[in-house]
Amino acid sequence: QVQLVESGGGLVQAGGSLRLSCAASGRTFRMNTLAWFRQAPGKEREFVAVINWSGGITYYDDSVKGRFTISRDSAKTMVYLQMNSLKSEDTAVYYCAATGPVAAGRVRRVGSYDYWGQGTQVTVSS
Repeated sequence: QVQLVESGGGLVQAGGSLRLSCAASGRTFRMNTLAWFRQAPGKEREFVAVINWSGGITYYDDSVKGRFTISRDSAKTMVYLQMNSLKSEDTAVYYCAATGPVAAGRVRRVGSYDYWGQGTQVTVSS
């Protein structure tokens, strides 16, 4: 099993920044792909960003490209999401997700991920 715990959420004004963290523990050798998703009230969970655990390759949803940065530490126990220039539409619960290797065409799918954190709330006030 793999355990994921998110932290770093909070209330921020539009234009501000937050850094989310995701701590991974357990059988992390099973992980190859780590991603951030978010879910706003009344909406489906949606893809935000993904990083390849071994090579550090990243991919972003167009809505956050240029504003958000996903990264991981060298020990491969932490994944981060640096969020800049936040907008009110970024308000959501943010989830960290992990799985083994994923085909490029499937990284955006919720069903592609085996492990999920409990989520952390991000609220952006306008």
